[in-house]
Amino acid sequence: MRLVAEGGDPFGAHRSLVPRGALPQPADRLDNDFSRLFAGEMLVTVETLNVDAASFRQMEEGVPVLGDVGSQVMQTVRERGKQHNRVTGSGGMLLGRVAELAPGRPTGEAIAPGDRIASLVSLSLTPLRVDEVRAVRAASAQLDVRGEAVLFASSPYAKMPADFADRVALAALDVAGAAPQVARLVEKKSLTVILGGGGKSGVLCACEARRTGGPSATVIAVESHAPYAKELEALGVCDAVVACDARDPIATRRAVLDATKGREADLVLSCVNVDGAEMSAILCTRDRGKTYFFAMSTSFTRAALGAEGVGKDVDLLIGNGYAKGHAEHTLDLLRANTALRALFDRRYG
Repeated sequence: MRLVAEGGDPFGAHRSLVPRGALPQPADRLDNDFSRLFAGEMLVTVETLNVDAASFRQMEEGVPVLGDVGSQVMQTVRERGKQHNRVTGSGGMLLGRVAELAPGRPTGEAIAPGDRIASLVSLSLTPLRVDEVRAVRAASAQLDVRGEAVLFASSPYAKMPADFADRVALAALDVAGAAPQVARLVEKKSLTVILGGGGKSGVLCACEARRTGGPSATVIAVESHAPYAKELEALGVCDAVVACDARDPIATRRAVLDATKGREADLVLSCVNVDGAEMSAILCTRDRGKTYFFAMSTSFTRAALGAEGVGKDVDLLIGNGYAKGHAEHTLDLLRANTALRALFDRRYG
């Protein structure tokens, strides 16, 4: 049992070292000394880190200069006390086992030491210590590690489901906010366009758009990676899968309009793992339509000023990784769609 110190804050400000008293996500450095806990904290023995796609890709591209992805994660955690990529500003989430619960946890929670959980809060705000990187799996952007982390009283998490392999569940829960947000936005007879539709969040968005919109809705995906495009086409949820680089806004708009016979989208979902795709999403959206940015590579400045520059009166929405019940919503989507479940099993299992 660890010593429990005074001064725990449910939002984690007590763990911020630089600057003192900041919320942990914008803080530059967190306290990852777990020799003592604070009221409300959950100590977790960490087994796997699921790094977000934009961050993992950026680290892969930086390998010749910065070393392999595992080394970069170790360095970031040593410097910052958390896995918070300085380039992308994003993190990921973790899989582990509850080691200890400090007094002051939320009343009525059904959790106990020994339970295996996935965090549903970003690694960019999670105090973390990594002692060893045991394996790096590029296909799923996951690292098996040995270490510890702390979740705060306000931090959402999910118990690992018994009917999914750990790696598959972790991959799905990493983007669990996507499907329920789409369910809130898609309407019957609407046109939805998904940039990066073949990726992890993209395929979930495509399947949810079809499920919510029904046969009267139109679902178009843009995917530049041929194997992913082929897998998405096989799911049968898209009216068209367009091969195009979302970093080219003019070409992307032209390709989408060709697929829709000139109709701009009611809703565009940006799920890409590269930067520079903001204007493709905006140019494909009709006036008074909605552009929803799930991608952590999104620049608010490029999106806001870019929309203004091309005279697009659209609602720009920032993707929220959290929605009430989002973990179960996403797992149920996989359970209900056997083809989608098989894709996740092949790709991430």
